[in-house]
Amino acid sequence: MKTRCLLVVALVVALTGCTARKPLEWERVEAAADCRCADGSPFSFWERRADPTRVVFFLNGGGVCWDATACAFTGEHGESDFYDWGSGAAEPENRHGLFDVTRRANPFADYSFVYVSPCTGDAHLGNVSQPYSPALTVRHNGLVNGTAALEHLAAHYPNAKQVVVIGKTAGSVAAPLYGGLVADRLPRAKVVVLGAQSGAWPDDPGFNAEVLGTRWGAHAAAPRWAVDGLTAAQWGVPRFWSQAARHNPRLVLARFDFAFDPHAASEVTRRVHGDPTKLLAVIDGNEAAIEAAGARLHSYTAPGNRHGLFEFDRFYTIKVKGVKLVDWLHTLVTDAPPKDVHCAPCGPTG
Repeated sequence: MKTRCLLVVALVVALTGCTARKPLEWERVEAAADCRCADGSPFSFWERRADPTRVVFFLNGGGVCWDATACAFTGEHGESDFYDWGSGAAEPENRHGLFDVTRRANPFADYSFVYVSPCTGDAHLGNVSQPYSPALTVRHNGLVNGTAALEHLAAHYPNAKQVVVIGKTAGSVAAPLYGGLVADRLPRAKVVVLGAQSGAWPDDPGFNAEVLGTRWGAHAAAPRWAVDGLTAAQWGVPRFWSQAARHNPRLVLARFDFAFDPHAASEVTRRVHGDPTKLLAVIDGNEAAIEAAGARLHSYTAPGNRHGLFEFDRFYTIKVKGVKLVDWLHTLVTDAPPKDVHCAPCGPTG
């Protein structure tokens, strides 16, 4: 009977890809008093302690805003149609996709996690209290909150051999900057950065000055990296990647995009590009500009107009040109960086 039970367990593992690992459980970490959400409520981040030498630093998405309409504290549980603005929306509910640590195919199943939820509308970049109207002042406090999580990472995982900074949608905009900041704090660790679904964010001088600089205070708060003599006000979002690479050439930088995802940072891409059918050209153009500016950027571009990735089981089934995304990621974090994977043709319904 015991042998039969073992055979049944082995069969279940073979068919489902699941192991005997326990499901992921999050523990709340209370941040310092100066860490706040947009509405002034306390900010917390989340942790899963597993292998202390391998850590995922996850920057979640959650929308962005830069005017009185989009930044209003409407909706329930601290979230609106535009962005997450309060602590009520900060708790991670993810247990599937990347966060299903029982899956044998999950490249990060044994990693510890530090999970940073956004609740400031500034893509983890801001450091300013912005009065949008007499009745609305928004604390664009993303970099302050993110820095608290960075300090926790450095203090509690001092012997980390590898840290993988993963950014989702708007959270991926700042991922290369956080990768450089992790490397500054943990210089002996291999730092890999994976930014997902923000490849079409523009390098638009007007947007950079108005939103990043004035509304979010991101230029004044950016790392003081002396690279090419450029100030943060001259970087632009795509250049975050090349500036991080020039600051620390040991960083391994990678991006994932769906070719025609109209919802990835939609507020930004619609403002600048308008036509979602042009997004792939923008993604490819941004990558070319990043590499021309001095970064080696590894990329995986999948067809279609889907949006969700990390929180869905499609994380395990996406395959382009015979290469599964999870296999590509496994190579990215364990071996020499993989070759780029790019759909061809890249249809909007793939």
